[in-house]
Amino acid sequence: MHLTQGTFSYLPPLSDDEIAAQIRYALDRSWAVSIEYTDDPHPRNVYWEMWGLPMFDLKDPAAVLQELNRCRAEHGDCYIRINAYDRSKGRQTTALSFIVNRPLVEPGFRVERTEFADRQVKYTLHAYATDKPAGQRYGPAGS
Repeated sequence: MHLTQGTFSYLPPLSDDEIAAQIRYALDRSWAVSIEYTDDPHPRNVYWEMWGLPMFDLKDPAAVLQELNRCRAEHGDCYIRINAYDRSKGRQTTALSFIVNRPLVEPGFRVERTEFADRQVKYTLHAYATDKPAGQRYGPAGS
């Protein structure tokens, strides 16, 4: 399973040079950059943990890459994404968001179907990762 969320999600993983190019693109547009991580990648989980504070007024992608590598060192078994926020319209708008780190094994999701009266059917996504407690969802070789 390969989680497909955000920009570039259908492409192979980006190299650090490609990540730096995307960060440069965001900084050239004066977008603030932030780094987030999670071990619960459910599509409706928009509240990932923030790594540090958003990085405003940066000019060099190397500073973001340095923070990204610090986050990878501490949370390398989680999903990590970079977000770029466009504040030009007076509100915080996500202009770019892409995953830059994945666990070694991505367990995926199952669809749970529930039938109700009058032939109504409701579907729910269940992340296999959440079968384990937070902090223990991904381990060496996905154990």
